[in-house]
Amino acid sequence: MRVRRAIAQASRSNDEAGRATARTEVDRLKRALGERGPVWWDDGAPDYNHHMVRSTPYAPWFAGLAEISGPPD
Repeated sequence: MRVRRAIAQASRSNDEAGRATARTEVDRLKRALGERGPVWWDDGAPDYNHHMVRSTPYAPWFAGLAEISGPPD
């Protein structure tokens, strides 16, 4: 969060160098957490990221959620 605040502060003050430095740090941290970069698992399961739920094997499960919770307000 500290680094994200640094990005916001650099943006408000038009500090392009500060913003670039903070964004580089965010990228480094996300890679360290496994959120970016090569996948860190290899279980052979297909990757359904960037797919609509209705076009995945999870469609029936997802459809059942609306039946349990009801329509959104």
